[in-house]
Amino acid sequence: MTKKELRQAIKAQKALISESQKLVEETMTFTRIEQLDVFKRSQNILLYCSLPDGLPTRKTISKWSKDKAIFLPRVNGMELDIVRLSDDLKSNNPYNIDEPTGNAVSPEVLDLIVVPAVALDCNCNRMGRGKGFYDRLLATTGAYNIGVALDCQLVDFVPIEPHDKQLDAVVTAHNIFFNKK
Repeated sequence: MTKKELRQAIKAQKALISESQKLVEETMTFTRIEQLDVFKRSQNILLYCSLPDGLPTRKTISKWSKDKAIFLPRVNGMELDIVRLSDDLKSNNPYNIDEPTGNAVSPEVLDLIVVPAVALDCNCNRMGRGKGFYDRLLATTGAYNIGVALDCQLVDFVPIEPHDKQLDAVVTAHNIFFNKK
């Protein structure tokens, strides 16, 4: 299956998931992450504001920001700026994603990156929306990274290309996989 075909198949699967089921999967997925030693050790965490069709993150952002420094990505051309969470989020961008408005910091401050995905597999491969934002970000930091998605986005095989960055771990509501590298 090509990446385009896989994106279409996943989109159809996500359309079948209710909002209440997405919220249940958010709780289960991020509770799994909270139990990991890497999460317990991490202080500076990059999360993301979810799109309506994906794994929600709002509740998790609010919960984690009580004890951790939470950062969010902001699209800047073809790169992602890393910005500390503030109350001032704007969605006036081509992707209609809520983004922070503060000053960007170096990705080197991050201990943990939670990476959104269109599809994930048990070998810690990830397919995003096709622009390569997270692949470029992951190439600039040594932070531990975890791909997250709804259970229906976990597939047997994600087609990868040389520029695609393999993840350290993959977590869904019912699964967790670690990279064997």
